[in-house]
Amino acid sequence: MQGRTKILIAGAAAVVALGTGTGIAIAGGGGDDDEAPITGSALEQAKAAALAETGGGTVTETEVGDEESLYEVEVALDDGTQVDVQLDENFNVVGSESDGAGEDEGPGDDR
Repeated sequence: MQGRTKILIAGAAAVVALGTGTGIAIAGGGGDDDEAPITGSALEQAKAAALAETGGGTVTETEVGDEESLYEVEVALDDGTQVDVQLDENFNVVGSESDGAGEDEGPGDDR
């Protein structure tokens, strides 16, 4: 009976390890999910710079350490357009890209 218990415990441990590994792979798997959101006073400065660039809208997402710049702020405009505003360490706009309303992705105003 003791051998059977060890096998059951080892099997349960393997299932837990597999589940944890899968969760880590999903959480860390590519895309924009790897970047952390902007926080603190940097968040307020980044929002202000992005909204000044777009002329208004609603900030829907932020990222630190974006592949294109230090900060990225995503802004949804009233017409449904999504604008990604790229900012440097001083919150200066270094680029922006617009996805028109109803479009998947397309070229924008790259600087």
